[in-house]
Amino acid sequence: MTMSSSDSSCYTVVFESSAEYPSVSELRSGLEKGSDEVKIDTLRKIIVSTINGNPQPTLMMPIIQFVMPSRNKQLKKLLHFYWEVCPKYDENGKLKQEMILVVNAIRNDLQHPNEYIRGASLRFLQKIAKDQELLEPLIPTCRSCLEHRHSYVRKNAVFALYSIYREFEHLIPDAAELMSTFLAAESDSSCKRNAFVFLAHCSMPKAVEYILNIYDSIGTLDEALQMSIIEVIRLDCKSDSAHRSRYIRCIFELLNASSHAVKYEAATTLTTLTQNPAAVKAAASCFINLVIKESDNNVKLIVLDRLDNLRAKHGHVLDGLIMDVLQVLSSADMEVRRKAISIVLSMTSSRNVEEVVLFLKKQLQKTQEADFEKAPEYRQLLIQSIHITAVKFSEVAASVVHALMEFLGDSNNPSALDVVAFVREVVEKFPHLRATICEKLISTLPEIKSGKVFRGVLWILGEYVESVVDIQSTMREIRKVLGEIPILASEQRLLDEAGGDVEEDEEKPKVEGGGRPKVLADGTYATESAYTSTTAARLEAVKTAAKPPLRTLILGGDFFTGAVLAAALTKLVLRFAEASQDSVASNTLRAEAMLIMTSIIRVGQSKFVTVQIDEDSNERIMNCIQTLSGLETEPSVHDVFLEDTKTAFTKMLGAQERAAEKKEAETTKAVAIQVDDLLPFRQFSKKTADDAIDYDEDVGRATGAGEIQEDFMSNLSRISQLTGFSDPIYAEAYVKMNGFDILLDVLLVNQTGNTLQNLCLDFATLGDLKIVERPAVYTIAPHGFQSIKATIKVSSTETGVIFGSILWEGPNMSEACVILNDIHIDIMDYIKPAYCNEAQFRSMWTEFEWENRVNVNNPMSDPREYLKHVMKATNMSCLTPEGATSGDCDFLSANMYARSLFGEDALANLSVERTEAGTITGHVRIRSKTQGIALSLGDRITMAQKDSKPLSV
Repeated sequence: MTMSSSDSSCYTVVFESSAEYPSVSELRSGLEKGSDEVKIDTLRKIIVSTINGNPQPTLMMPIIQFVMPSRNKQLKKLLHFYWEVCPKYDENGKLKQEMILVVNAIRNDLQHPNEYIRGASLRFLQKIAKDQELLEPLIPTCRSCLEHRHSYVRKNAVFALYSIYREFEHLIPDAAELMSTFLAAESDSSCKRNAFVFLAHCSMPKAVEYILNIYDSIGTLDEALQMSIIEVIRLDCKSDSAHRSRYIRCIFELLNASSHAVKYEAATTLTTLTQNPAAVKAAASCFINLVIKESDNNVKLIVLDRLDNLRAKHGHVLDGLIMDVLQVLSSADMEVRRKAISIVLSMTSSRNVEEVVLFLKKQLQKTQEADFEKAPEYRQLLIQSIHITAVKFSEVAASVVHALMEFLGDSNNPSALDVVAFVREVVEKFPHLRATICEKLISTLPEIKSGKVFRGVLWILGEYVESVVDIQSTMREIRKVLGEIPILASEQRLLDEAGGDVEEDEEKPKVEGGGRPKVLADGTYATESAYTSTTAARLEAVKTAAKPPLRTLILGGDFFTGAVLAAALTKLVLRFAEASQDSVASNTLRAEAMLIMTSIIRVGQSKFVTVQIDEDSNERIMNCIQTLSGLETEPSVHDVFLEDTKTAFTKMLGAQERAAEKKEAETTKAVAIQVDDLLPFRQFSKKTADDAIDYDEDVGRATGAGEIQEDFMSNLSRISQLTGFSDPIYAEAYVKMNGFDILLDVLLVNQTGNTLQNLCLDFATLGDLKIVERPAVYTIAPHGFQSIKATIKVSSTETGVIFGSILWEGPNMSEACVILNDIHIDIMDYIKPAYCNEAQFRSMWTEFEWENRVNVNNPMSDPREYLKHVMKATNMSCLTPEGATSGDCDFLSANMYARSLFGEDALANLSVERTEAGTITGHVRIRSKTQGIALSLGDRITMAQKDSKPLSV
């Protein structure tokens, strides 16, 4: 069998500079007259040239004459590279005459007394294992190397024969007997491993027989041989092997091997051999020990994934190992901890929940005592985990809620916010805990530092503090964290005591004596007196003086917290009025609340605050004041404050639970099999174990062998016309997106009656696109066809353009050219809908610097329909819950999110309203880390606006 040049192997293209490349005569001279160093450099240049498509066939004889006799080992190694890549066949597909000399030289090297040269030559034979004519005369010499005294020669001889056997079995007809004899006499572990792999390939029964012969000593063998034995056991058990029980005992023994790789493969294989609970637990324990002892975080994550799959298939069998899994949290890597926690949460049941929560509380305490790296992030993870566990298992909620409330004053804001979210959910779901939780929250108020945490705590107190005593206690603590009331008057008094009466200063005439020049914003000079400078310094000193936490936030410009405080005070006063018959106490409490609210508004309009009060907060606080001033006249407002907000929160929790249940149902839903589906015979056999890992099938799927072929019509929709019908050459391209590559299949049609010679299709790109291959040169017959494939690498989600031209030799050697139409690459093929929670969205929205604002003016009448239209056009998912967008309303605001194949995040906020004319107006804001994706999505939305119907993407 001969091998044509079209079947030659593919090698890496190595860059070579054509400007510096020597001529053939210079290369010949270097081979003939140069020293070993010159010959090495010359041969290296010839190899690179051959790989890049310029084989230099005339230099083969000089290489045989002047390089092959050399004893230099580096030159001999390079010579092997050259024989591997050089063209060995002539135009007729027959072996070149010169290769007889090469075969003779290789035979001499295989009989060389130096074991390195023998071994290197045997390794070289593995590279040319498809050239039968070259290999056939070398087989006897290879076989003789199996008996060489040195193990390096023997192990390479085994794999050289293995490579030849895989291609041409008839060259080694007695391979099974040869390897069995070799294994029986061999003592070196690497040689035995190579021979065993060869034996398993050529004769599985003999490989199984060998395993049974050495059954008792498998635990003491070398790691590589143990891995090969596990592989053979896995393959043999695909059929109904009679030795399954012995295999299981053997695998059990290998779970205690010293090598981590052997342990992992043994545990994985054990679960494919049996579903026995003891075996499953043993495999899971092995995985857990691997995670704890292995230092590589990537390996930890892979093993945890395998453990998670095992848990999903075998349910509560592994629940007893939950405390062992918790030991994985000793790892320093956050991804490993996060994965371990997710496994623990799925394994938690009412039988072990108390132990789990106790362990998590101890870990939480450690994060507070020791300030190690990523402690805040780890603390937040633990708080979220305890939150999920406590809500799921009500019996532990009471024991953890008070422990977690210790972290409300945590300097790490996300952790404190998670605690607030947890407490808010617990007080709603477990009414019997409300009184004790509210007492604890009231006492914790002075320790809180964050405005967001204050808002959450104040909302909880406003909703769930119900008794008269607790309401009075809450008011006392709020007065403490606010400081002296009214705020403006007390701040003014502090300034007066510092000697800087602001009101008097405004009345006094300004004396501008002895001032120093000052440059204003417009470039003009102004003077500043020492008197006014001193007053400003005193005012700044009053602002920076130590104050209670809530007062500090309000003076710092956080009037949103002030508005939440006003709403909480209103609820407390209304509830006090309903619960107490003491009208004097009720009126006193109402007056105090109104004084606090007016004080916030007054100070918000003064110069003591960093930022003036905003209109929304001002209006919200004024509404609360009006509600309290008309306490008896507006009873309907009471329901809004006391009932509606709590009802809305209850509905939100219910919607979240339903969404979580729906998601869980989707993930656990069994794959439906249609009635008329064909069943493979394997389906009728008894299922005694997990599905075996079939590496051959995996390779087939990875290489696309099992992919469903695209239908003809979808292919037609991706064809772009590159030239006109009247051009000398008609060209069209089929554009196929394939992961990170774009495959262009270009069809060229010669529409002339002349032969087009030296035709070259030249592409160039705009954007983050890169041409992979160099264009080849073609000759097309009159009215002939030529198909050319080009691969383009994509490195980011940015709208790219491919343009180019077709060049060929016209009459009288003149150059003719046709310019191609541009091909625009659609980024929608690289953008997929994705999901994230609200906190992650807000964090990314703040972090991302590129924003593209697209104005909306669309004839659609329904805002929700327009949202679906934009989602379809941009491949983005809507993060806003469906309940929030439901109902009949003239305006809509929604958040959208998508992620590209390159890991780029794209955020969007849609804010639109329906006008009186029935059209949609507003804007869409898109944010991303890179400019390209923001601009591309903006262009996509603009294009989608031109047609009220959703685009087909």
